[in-house]
Amino acid sequence: MSARRIGQVLVDLGFITDEQLVQLLEEQQQRPGALLGRIAEDMGLVTDEQISQALAEQLNMQVVQLGELQFAPELLRMMTETMAQMYRVIPVQFDGSSMTVATCDPQNLRIQDELRTFLGHDVRMVIATERDIQAAINKYYSSDLETFERIVSDLADNEELLQKSTSMLKDGAFNLSDAEALADSVPVRKLLNMVMLLAIKDHASDIHFEPFEDEFRIRIKAEGVLFEMVPPPRHLAFAITTRIKVMANLDIAERRLPQDGRIELMIGGHPVDLRVSVLPTMFGESVVMRILDRSVVSLSLGNVGMDEKTLKDFRRIIDRPNGIILVTGPTGSGKTTTLYSALSELNDIEDKIITTEDPVEYDIDGIVQIPIDHDIGVTFAACLRAILRQDPDIILVGEIRDLETAEIAIQASLTGHLVFSTLHTNDAPSTITRLKDMGIPTFLITACVEAILAQRLVRRICAKCREPAVPDKDLLIDLAIDPEEAHKHKFFHGKGCATCNNTGYKGRVGLFELMVMNDDLREAVLKNVTTDELRDKAVSYGMISLRSYGVNFVYEGITTADEIVRETVVDG
Repeated sequence: MSARRIGQVLVDLGFITDEQLVQLLEEQQQRPGALLGRIAEDMGLVTDEQISQALAEQLNMQVVQLGELQFAPELLRMMTETMAQMYRVIPVQFDGSSMTVATCDPQNLRIQDELRTFLGHDVRMVIATERDIQAAINKYYSSDLETFERIVSDLADNEELLQKSTSMLKDGAFNLSDAEALADSVPVRKLLNMVMLLAIKDHASDIHFEPFEDEFRIRIKAEGVLFEMVPPPRHLAFAITTRIKVMANLDIAERRLPQDGRIELMIGGHPVDLRVSVLPTMFGESVVMRILDRSVVSLSLGNVGMDEKTLKDFRRIIDRPNGIILVTGPTGSGKTTTLYSALSELNDIEDKIITTEDPVEYDIDGIVQIPIDHDIGVTFAACLRAILRQDPDIILVGEIRDLETAEIAIQASLTGHLVFSTLHTNDAPSTITRLKDMGIPTFLITACVEAILAQRLVRRICAKCREPAVPDKDLLIDLAIDPEEAHKHKFFHGKGCATCNNTGYKGRVGLFELMVMNDDLREAVLKNVTTDELRDKAVSYGMISLRSYGVNFVYEGITTADEIVRETVVDG
């Protein structure tokens, strides 16, 4: 028998009338995706306690009053504050094999599975109000009961882990069962869970686990900059990297060869992919996790951050029926987000769009996406040949890495297809030189390349601690800013606060350099002019260089001169 709907349960319990239920259902139609109970609470028809009672009745679950319970420190330490805040839960009881957890979102069935994965125990859910759960978190975790530093300190004092780690290699032989047991131990699980959750919560892009002779370093890359965490004990390097390899379904017995894998998690109800790269070094295995959190990215060109003129020109370019559009920049500069946003804008029922990527980072409904797999010969070139037999209108090639891929992309553009791809170059004009270096004839470059967009990401000044500042004279010289011009503008920096982790920066903004090819620029390319000459000519036709784009942001108080110097090359 199917469960009663929450609206009917509220009526049966006498909390609302039939007429009020009809009113709620009409309101829910105006608010797609909103929960009926939340709407009823917003309209003042029920309290959060009544919602909890109705959910318990509907789902046959128990309601608990958190204010009446006592929470042992040992129980609270089993779940970190980060985990409690992200999932809006709090541990209630642990019997040695199963943990009872209070939730205010019992209809989200994924929470139970995710907590089971992180905690390593069976999880039983009970219901509490959101207000009670938040109050309990504030009360019992406010003293930083389980900070990352505390976990590392406890690990350093754990004699059992020290003995297991030091005896892991016996007579030069690798003991597989001992390694699995060590990697699955609660302290190691807790440390790794804490690192991953903190990184995801801070919207980090990468997590680095680096073994050295005397230490094991963990660093998180957030907003393009690496931040070091408190290093765990050196002897746990093997256990932590083995735990990562177990989660990524890699061969834990193989420690001589590089390995790649992935970990799929559900965090707070949305999917997070962790791409894992393991590299053997002199002192153990170095591991890097690339975090692909789909909830962080908004795939819209309007949200990419281009100024009005650049956005207008770029939209005009991507509406062309054929040709190649290249987006260039280093790893982590936002190229993929820009390309996905362009494809999302072009995605309609009249055009067939096919992509080939390494890896496929975000799913887009209505677009055929093909992952690259070099192990079985599924390369960019091989995929591109097959794609052309699928009658596409628009093609995305994740990256042009070699002459073969470039030649097929060019042939595709010359036969009526619009092709998007990426390259790693310093700026837009130098992309022409890079294509020539690959071996592509100059006449083909001028025939098919429609536009090149170079981009970078720089950190924004934190809005909470932003204050006027006097820029360094050397930085002004580097940016070619005349002292008299500098006096006309105010400069700012972030002094550092809790919001930005004392960095002075919070969030990032894009710098864009769009070079749209025209007859004069194509003629200049055919004449083999230098990169500097091509840049000067492109600027004369309205191209704003990356550095000039950044200087405008400095004048507007969005970022600092340091950031622009760090992320851009000298013009000309």
